[in-house]
Amino acid sequence: MPLEIVQVRSGRMDNFSYLIFCPETREGLGIDPSLAPENLLEAARERDVKILIVANTHGHGDHIGGNALVLSETGARLAAHPLDLPGADILLEEGSELTIGNGKVTVFHTPGHSPGSITFYIPGSLITGDTLFVTAVGRADLSGSDPEALFASLRRLASFPPETRIYPGHDYGPQPVSTVAYEKDNNPYLQCQDLESFLRLRLG
Repeated sequence: MPLEIVQVRSGRMDNFSYLIFCPETREGLGIDPSLAPENLLEAARERDVKILIVANTHGHGDHIGGNALVLSETGARLAAHPLDLPGADILLEEGSELTIGNGKVTVFHTPGHSPGSITFYIPGSLITGDTLFVTAVGRADLSGSDPEALFASLRRLASFPPETRIYPGHDYGPQPVSTVAYEKDNNPYLQCQDLESFLRLRLG
């Protein structure tokens, strides 16, 4: 059975957390507890899921703010890219895999919004953090941001099959979940054909 994805609303900045779990073993991965970690914990309790790993798409406070509570409540280990969270128990990099019950989650390093931004791939779905939103993309003017790297990361995500589902880090768009095809048709940042036009749009 494939891993299941639960999108959880988490806090005053329109954040999304995610619960990824194996329906056979009830083992789970919590992504970005954010500013309302109790919502992630409740989603796990409702489904009788034990969170074994807490992972972050990147190290900004509105995504990691709830880490401590979820870690203390579950005894889970923390996983993240070392460029953003060097003290994590599990240091993730390009190609890392997290085993969740009978399924696997693959890590892609997608820097730009932050140096250690990562995207999680569950077959058929991408959890993109603040790299790619529905019809928008993450900021590239923060400390540690790299707009050229963000452009490259977005091009990479846009190369996934059109039916691939997009689960963003915030509810900033017209719908909470998207697809690669929808973003290529409706996201102006993904329609930029070269770096110069992207920089004008993102930083202009």
